[in-house]
Parts: sequence; C-alpha cells; structure tokens
Amino acid sequence: MTGMTSSERPLLNRRLAEFGTTIFAEMSALALRTGSINLGQGFPDTDGPEEVREAAVRALRAGHGNQYPPGPGVPELRTAIAAHQRRRYGLSYDPDGEVLVTAGATEAIAAALLALVEPGDEVIALEPYYDSYAASIAMAGGTRVPVTLRPDAGAFRLDLDELRAAVTPRTRLLLVNTPHNPTGTVLTRAELTAVAELAVERDLLVVTDEVYEHLVYDEAEHVPLATLPGMRGRTVTIGSAGKTFSFTGWKVGWVTATPELVTAVRSAKQFLTYVASGPFQYAVAEGLRLPDSYFADFRADMLAKRDLLAGGLERAGFKVFRPAGTYFITTDIRPLGESDGLTFCRALPERCGVVAIPNAVFYDHREQGAPFVRFAFCKRTGVLEEAATRLKTLAG
Repeated sequence: MTGMTSSERPLLNRRLAEFGTTIFAEMSALALRTGSINLGQGFPDTDGPEEVREAAVRALRAGHGNQYPPGPGVPELRTAIAAHQRRRYGLSYDPDGEVLVTAGATEAIAAALLALVEPGDEVIALEPYYDSYAASIAMAGGTRVPVTLRPDAGAFRLDLDELRAAVTPRTRLLLVNTPHNPTGTVLTRAELTAVAELAVERDLLVVTDEVYEHLVYDEAEHVPLATLPGMRGRTVTIGSAGKTFSFTGWKVGWVTATPELVTAVRSAKQFLTYVASGPFQYAVAEGLRLPDSYFADFRADMLAKRDLLAGGLERAGFKVFRPAGTYFITTDIRPLGESDGLTFCRALPERCGVVAIPNAVFYDHREQGAPFVRFAFCKRTGVLEEAATRLKTLAG
C-alpha cells in the first residue's frame, strides 16, 4: 500500500476520528508492561457462580446454542429475563416481543442508538459517561449533549435545571445510566421522577443503562425508569449478565422495551453481530433463576471490597467519593498535590505499581474531570489489600 498524500482523505471516517485506542486498552497494556495491579478496567479477577459456569458446560456438551441461536435470543433466556424484571420490579414484558438478547450491554447501547437516532438528532448523556456512549452516538450521526454530574457533599449530583435547559426541539433521546459508571452515583426516585416527567413533557425516548442494578449499597435504591408513570412505552432498558454474574467474557446483555422499540433495536442489532454467545445464553437463564440469596451475597461481597479499597485510598491521601452503586470508586487527586488525572494515571504504575483510569476521558468538558481518577474494586480481597499497601506510599 502506498503512503498517503496530504490531499487524500484519512482512512478512519470522520465520525470516529476522535475515537482512537480506548483508555482501557492503554492502561491494561501499561499494567502488563509494568507488572502492576490493574484496578483500571472493570472486570472481576475470579469467575462467577460455579453452577452458572457448569450450566454453560452442559449447554456446550448438549449442543445447545453451538449453532446460530434465534435472532431475539434463546426462549429460555428471554423467559428468564422477563421473570427477573417482573419479580424484582413488577415490570411485565412479553418474552416473545419485548425482550432482545444482545452481545453484551455495549452492543445493546450501540444498536439502540443506531436504531433510534438520525443525523442531526441530539442525545443528552450524563457526563462523565461510559466511553461507548459517545462513539455510538457518533456512529448514528447524532449530536451528544452532555449534562455534567457535579461533586456535592461527597457524591456526584444531577442538576435537574441543567438537564431541563439542555433539551431543545432537536433532542430525540435521553441516555441515562444508573447506578452510574464511573461516579458510583445512584439516581434517587425523586431525581428519576423528574427525568421521567421531562421525558413525557417533551416526548423524548429514553435509553437507560442499568447494568449495575444488583450492585447498590447502603441506603440507595435502584429504581428502573420504566416503572415510573408514562415511561413504560418510551424506555429501552439495558441489562447485563457480565456485571451480574461476573462472566464479562461471555458478552450476554439484553434489552427490554415495547414491541415497537424492541423491533427497532433488533433491526440494527441483526446487522451488528446477528447473534452471539449461544451456549452462554442458556447458562445465564439459569443464573437469573438463582435464589435472592445469591444477589444479596454478591452485593455484600462487593460492599466489603468497596470499603476495603475506599479505606486504603483515604489513607493514601485521596479524597474518596464512596460509591452508592457499581464496582468503581472515583477519587480526587488534588489533596495529593496533583491536578491532571491523565498524567497521574500514566505515572502511577511506576510510582507504586497500581493502574487506574483518569475520569477526564469520560467528559466532553475535560477540565471538569481533570482531577478525578477511577479505581475498580471487583478484585480478590488479597489483591485489594496489596493495592492499598502499594498506594499508601503516595502518602509518604
């Protein structure tokens, strides 16, 4: 292939020009190169429940899902997803027309935005946001409009007036994430009620990423947006087996919505992966039928790990925003005499053998996120204890 001249178009289309290698790939490579503890990328370092893993082995051996599964997902999983939504939240979905299985929540987000957004449509997203949101909006030709969550009294808060002011005649869709990655904020029932009222008033669609629904701590409560008045018919709800059962490599996610919305999302999804994760779908169906004690124990284990790492970060000198949900802790590095999270994270492996993620990469307003750094605590207790020991060197 000959070299490019200055007059030739770049190879990468302009919608994706700002999206190069993800920060996760960069930091994970840095962790490998330096032998550091990787608290950057949010994947567990142990597998989930043995009975769910064995269910996948049984499915493989029985030939369940080894060929293309049905486009909407295997019936057993769609039935289990509908039962889960009904049992936990009182939401009734028809497994045959209102549930769609996807290649993880990331594909669900991409398919929903590609299906529902046209060039020129504005999409409001809560900033900082998971990095695939911006890329998916761009691929759909939409315009992202960030509404910034701001630190207040130990947590990151949504300014409802700012949200309302962001809506214009071009706004098509609200993209909501609660429990929220990376800040760990869980939007309250009152906040979500205000979001719902705005969506109804302005006739907006809502895509709601609820993948951390089972990881909510202390007094926080997870309220699915679709349960609120006027929202069942305009909300696409996204869930994830990777987050709930700690099998992130299986890539099983799902969408629940009205038949019209599911049909729209499926129209895009079928040309992305078509189908995925056949045998794992059967295993996840069994996982969703686990007793409530599994979900309670999973939450309790993550809560203990949250407190272990939060304590270590506080002793190291960080200001810690103790999360109400997810398995991430956002910290402020300014008490350490630092202000640039990206520079700090690139140097941290050499300084103390730990890798984290700079929150600035999740912002359009980079300066708003500059002093914040995210750590993942979905790791073995011994790993978190060693990370806390290493980080303590920052405090001198």
